[in-house]
Amino acid sequence: MNKEQFLYKYLNSYAPVAQEGEGQDVWQDYIADFCSETKQDAYGTCYGFIPGSTGSRKHSNKVVIEAHCDEIAWIITNIEKDGMIRVRKHGGSDNMIAPSKTVLVHTHDGRKVPGVFGWPAIHTRAKRKDLGYADHELWVDCGFDSLEAVNEAGVEIGCLITFDDILQEMGDYYVGKALDNKIGGYIIAEVVRRLHDRSIGLPYDLYVVNSVQEEVGLFGAKKIAKELKADLALVTDVCHNTATPKMDEAKHGPVVGGKGPSLEYASQNHRGILNMLKEVAKDGAFPLQHHVGSYGNDTVAFFLENTPTAILGMPLKYMHSTVEMAHKEDVETCIELYIAFLVALTPEKIDEINNK
Repeated sequence: MNKEQFLYKYLNSYAPVAQEGEGQDVWQDYIADFCSETKQDAYGTCYGFIPGSTGSRKHSNKVVIEAHCDEIAWIITNIEKDGMIRVRKHGGSDNMIAPSKTVLVHTHDGRKVPGVFGWPAIHTRAKRKDLGYADHELWVDCGFDSLEAVNEAGVEIGCLITFDDILQEMGDYYVGKALDNKIGGYIIAEVVRRLHDRSIGLPYDLYVVNSVQEEVGLFGAKKIAKELKADLALVTDVCHNTATPKMDEAKHGPVVGGKGPSLEYASQNHRGILNMLKEVAKDGAFPLQHHVGSYGNDTVAFFLENTPTAILGMPLKYMHSTVEMAHKEDVETCIELYIAFLVALTPEKIDEINNK
């Protein structure tokens, strides 16, 4: 499978929170050719291991590059007698975009049942200024007219629901659902492929990690951070591309698609790593942007285990929608900046960062 085939297969796979197996299997199969070994834990967080030049895990530094694989979804809370399905958010799903969208119900036995978020015709609705529809006001219609027929199709309380949009290319952008944060998983997978293809060895053990359940509490990253006890962790996730209407640069910063990934400044991001990333970007003439983040992504999981960490953000339009947009050049820059950083990183630099 080449990188383009992997990009589409991975981005079009499904990985709703707590049921990420389909996407993780695609990701693991791809990186297996470039790693000495791969592993998935009981909940689905996956990593590949590439030994450093010391040849000994016991005496080698551990460095992690990480993304998260889970996508926002809905979870079924009730099925009414007439077959209408009630839901609530499973992650940061947006009620505003749901009405009239097509979906897939992921059944407990592995089937995918099509459905739609229904909504009454405009002719039949009273005018309403407040568009903040609550979860319980939404419903999914799978084309069945009774509770019994819905259950017979395998649809039950607790099943997850995802939008069924697929990846496409539009101008200079990749467009689709779940680029937050499958585009990050693609980036780190490409990093290890290129390290392998270019025969680049590193003087430390490298773990490439794709974690689960970030959208509901960073749970996969918390578990793997505790297990690995790495010496340094570099995370990739998305940040807001603010060059669109209705975005506030004063609040989110002037981040623009096509001008490179963005360094996040937040309390958990280690200034030594941030400064090194800036130096590497300058030396390699990589475009780099800056934004202020919050205490709310997988860097926190590594920070809590006393692992120095920082994040490269991928500028993203329309986050948590079905039309998320990432600039192709930003994706490419992020991959090559990762590689340049890993090559420049030395055991001495790791020790310096850890001992400050």
